[in-house]
Amino acid sequence: MYTTIAEFLADWEYESGTTIKTFHELTDGSLAQRVTPSGRSLGKIAWHIVATVGEMMQAAGIRFDAPVDDKAVPSSASEIESSYKRANESFIAALPAQWHDENLSDEIEMYGQKFTKGNVLVMLVKHQIHHRAQLTVLMRQAGLRVPGAYGPSQEEWALFGAEAAE
Repeated sequence: MYTTIAEFLADWEYESGTTIKTFHELTDGSLAQRVTPSGRSLGKIAWHIVATVGEMMQAAGIRFDAPVDDKAVPSSASEIESSYKRANESFIAALPAQWHDENLSDEIEMYGQKFTKGNVLVMLVKHQIHHRAQLTVLMRQAGLRVPGAYGPSQEEWALFGAEAAE
């Protein structure tokens, strides 16, 4: 659990930056990529990441400008990226204005369960990491470059003149 807003924002800065790098590699044509015919498309997963920032944090009581999940998935990769950037900027401005360190242990009800505010922030980070990992699989299938998140990606190793670890 996060115990300070600053602690969360330090993690979030890295994670949201990595998500932006990932979104930046998407193409309009790649948004239809699926693992299976009935699975979510790359575009749907990306849009879910965008919309969840607003949906989850607004369910927790933070008010800011963000798109909603029931909006149709944009057909433009750049619209997904720019929507995420706008929602993220709005969120990181709203969070420290509306929640404070001393309240992160307060319990709130979300989705029929009780969570501390600090744990809601943990869930947001983990949710984004989970779905970003799904995106990277679909990106590889679509022939896109995958940026590294916690170390160099295969493509980044090649830029360094080294072979990626197997």
